[in-house]
Amino acid sequence: MSERTAPAVRLTRRGRLTITLAVTTLMVASIAFVTVRDSEAIPAPAEPSATAVATPTLQAEPARPRPTPVPERTVSRSGSGDLVVVGGSAGSPSDDARVVRYRVLVEDGLSVRGEKVSGPTFARVVHRVLTDKRGWQPIDGVRFVRVGDDTADVDVVLASPDTTDRLCEPLGTGGWLSCYNGSATVLNARRWFSGADSYGDDLVNYRRYLVSHEMGHYLGHQHVDCPAPGAPAPVMVQQTKSLFGCAKNPWPAGA
Repeated sequence: MSERTAPAVRLTRRGRLTITLAVTTLMVASIAFVTVRDSEAIPAPAEPSATAVATPTLQAEPARPRPTPVPERTVSRSGSGDLVVVGGSAGSPSDDARVVRYRVLVEDGLSVRGEKVSGPTFARVVHRVLTDKRGWQPIDGVRFVRVGDDTADVDVVLASPDTTDRLCEPLGTGGWLSCYNGSATVLNARRWFSGADSYGDDLVNYRRYLVSHEMGHYLGHQHVDCPAPGAPAPVMVQQTKSLFGCAKNPWPAGA
């Protein structure tokens, strides 16, 4: 859900620190730029040209593969209950904006179609959403910075339905909703990988909505109603449940 806020509840943070290292490749006699995509694979650099100039230009970023919803039964109903910190950091503070430090955690034992869920991939998607120009940063005058330690102001958690229900108590998530509770936004893995009927096959925008909606609760925003039939739904409409006559919209500032 988050479909409303609740009294402060601190999460028990257990788990191990996973450190993600980025590998920088040096090429002899030329300078190459490598564009990193969402997938774990990095494309091989192009062969150096005999006419290469001293100041090379960046190639266009290849299109990212768009995720598609998977059947709910292929997403694990339960995990270990242990929340594992996704190591690393992203973003930088700003002198003209309030810094919100957030930490990403993924429940150990989460799987989709029998394969372990990637914490770093989840963290990259979350950071792109939080720092998008259509997001909360320009609206609320904040700057999101990801950290991997206890200095975080708020946690972003990906958890199984069973663990989500436990972390969201006393809110009733019923195995299918997400929530903001106490010091954490808890995203239900079933929703993250399977989407919602209101968004159909558009998993990319549903994920954007889910992150934006729950972080909106942390920033103090409450639920609102659809303003008019056919209008873009404000991001604080409970769009997982229904669009209530509005058109889907995942962004605080609109598309």
